[in-house]
Amino acid sequence: MKKELNEYQTLIFDCDGVILNSNKVKTEAFYNSVVSYGRDGAQALVNYHIEYGGVSRFKKFDYFFEHILGRKASELEFNAVLEKYAEEVRRGLLSCDIAEGLSELRELTTESTWLVASGGAQEELRDIFDKRDLTKFFAGGIYGSPTAKDIIVEQQLLADNIQLPALFIGDSRFDHIVAKQFDLDFLFVTDWSEFVSLSDYAESNKLLCLPNIKSLCRFNS
Repeated sequence: MKKELNEYQTLIFDCDGVILNSNKVKTEAFYNSVVSYGRDGAQALVNYHIEYGGVSRFKKFDYFFEHILGRKASELEFNAVLEKYAEEVRRGLLSCDIAEGLSELRELTTESTWLVASGGAQEELRDIFDKRDLTKFFAGGIYGSPTAKDIIVEQQLLADNIQLPALFIGDSRFDHIVAKQFDLDFLFVTDWSEFVSLSDYAESNKLLCLPNIKSLCRFNS
């Protein structure tokens, strides 16, 4: 984070682990959705999911079938796994904690546009945000898979929906990679992250880490 918070014209938020305490919800859902194929394979998918936080469920289940099981899934089989995963995730997203400090941060950044760029399913995310009264914060839109996060950011830049300078707030390596790709400033929030090597990664890349959104409000004051 190279500027004062109120100097950023756009704030881009990841969802899981940043706005919602939902990383564990999704980790458990990945395991449960494929455990019928065997515990070892389910754990291998969990490991891949954690290693590649921010990547869509579609790519992760593709990896499960093609690289862990070593075969292609039929369309029916693939959709059944997706549906089982989505049902469990939806229950968790409706009940997990919401980051404290969003209203306060919005008041500190009244001139900036906020948007969400997530690896989560876009329609699912928009529905959850509506039901949990979060949509009002994100006038710039709520975007997710099947469009990849880097493509989302590229599209919103081309549409002038992301104005520079912009700050990406994330909790995964992939979030930072996307921010760096498009020359966006980056902030790690750490409390809910599952990125095992976050501290070392942030130190080696000279990135600011804060525990959560509420601490960002205090950091800026």
